[in-house]
Parts: sequence; C-alpha cells; structure tokens
Amino acid sequence: MLSLLAQIDINVTQDFLGRPGQRAGFLVLAGLLGGFLFIRTSARLIRMQVSWWPGNVETSSGLHIHHLVWGIVTIMASGFLMFSFQPDGLMVDALAIAFGIGCGLTLDEFALWLHLEDVYWTEQGRASVDAVIIAVLIGSLLVVGVAPFDSGDHGSIWAIVLLISVNVAVTLVVVSKGKLLTAVLGAFIPFVGLIGAIRIAKPTSRWARRRYPDGSAKRRKAVERGRRFEALQDSFFNIIGGRPSDEADDGPHP
Repeated sequence: MLSLLAQIDINVTQDFLGRPGQRAGFLVLAGLLGGFLFIRTSARLIRMQVSWWPGNVETSSGLHIHHLVWGIVTIMASGFLMFSFQPDGLMVDALAIAFGIGCGLTLDEFALWLHLEDVYWTEQGRASVDAVIIAVLIGSLLVVGVAPFDSGDHGSIWAIVLLISVNVAVTLVVVSKGKLLTAVLGAFIPFVGLIGAIRIAKPTSRWARRRYPDGSAKRRKAVERGRRFEALQDSFFNIIGGRPSDEADDGPHP
C-alpha cells in the first residue's frame, strides 16, 4: 500500500502532464467536468424558469433536441478529426477538451439512454450523476498512473496471478455488497476494496438478502447504516444534480 502511494506521488510530482497521453487524459477529464457542470447548471436554470437564460433547443416543429445529441455529435467529430489527421500540439489539446465536453453532455443524460425515457428529474435520473462520478474517478486514477488490478513489477508469475485473483475476488465481494463506487476504487487500490469487503453490506444488496436474515442484528445494522448513507447521498446529489421530482419530466431541460 505504501509503495503504491509512493508511486502515485512520484508520478504526480515528477511526471504530471509531462507525457502527451497523460496531458490529453487530464484535458479530457477537465472537459468532461466542465461540460457536465455547465449543462447541469443550464438544466437547473431552465427548471427554475429563469427568464434571461436561453432555454431549450427546439426545431420549428417543436421537436426538443436533448443535449445528449450534441454530446454524441461532439464525441464523433472530435474522435474523427483525431484519428483522421493525427494532429499534435494545441490541436490535440483542443480535440481532447472537445471530446471531454461531449462525454460530459452525454453522461449527463446517461439515465435517458439507460431507461430509454426521459427520467432526468426523477430518482432514476440520478444514475447520470453516478455515471459522471465513476467516469471521473476511473479517469483520474488512470491519468495519475494507477492501473486496475495492478500487482507491481516484481515477483514470480504465480505470485502475480495470486495477487490479481485475490483482488478480483475482493472486488466481486464488494460488488455483491452493493458498493459499486468502493468496488471501482478497490480495483485500483486493493486496501480500499478490502475495507469495503469487511464492512457490512447495503440492505438491498444480493449479499444482504442471502446472508442477513430478517430480524437479525446484521440486518438491523445494515438498514440503519443504509438510511444514514442514503440521507448523506441524497443531500450530496441534491447539491450537484438538483432535487428529484415525482413526475417523469419536471419541466423541460436542454
């Protein structure tokens, strides 16, 4: 664990943004966060019916064009230009930012392409915020040089296989306990996964349904902890994504 943290520190302090791929990855992340925050703020302003904000994009026939469309077009255009012309210098940086912005616009409506219906302002719509958080988390770890299920460069092949197998097994346990974000972190940082595997499962998880009988102490503890976690999560999501509505579409969004 200490050697992993030392490796991350060395990468960040000595090589951060020093390699072209690392710099491009950082710019993609910056564009993703910027695009997400802008469009989510725009959607909230439209929901509040702020008079000076331009509002939705609609055709003359009244067809509402979701920002998912603009995100997909931006991703396709920037990707095509990158592969076709293979530029360098500032053009690479500009295309990386554009690609990230397209990802941000698209992931902000992740719940729409997951459910194939407009659930933007509902509880289901919060899957979009989850998707952005996971994407930023994975991207950030990769940018600073942390690889998933990394066993290091030393040791025999059997030791490496054993370490990776244990890490994968721990990650699967964490997933079965309903802790997706912890599982993602644990794939990169095994100590985090180990803590998640030891701690009690979420009450709605597969692990809890099979191993925590109704009325048991573990079931009560899981439910109590789950309520506290959901309250904190709801407060956090309300700040970032806005308070959900009971309606399938609480007003238009871009």
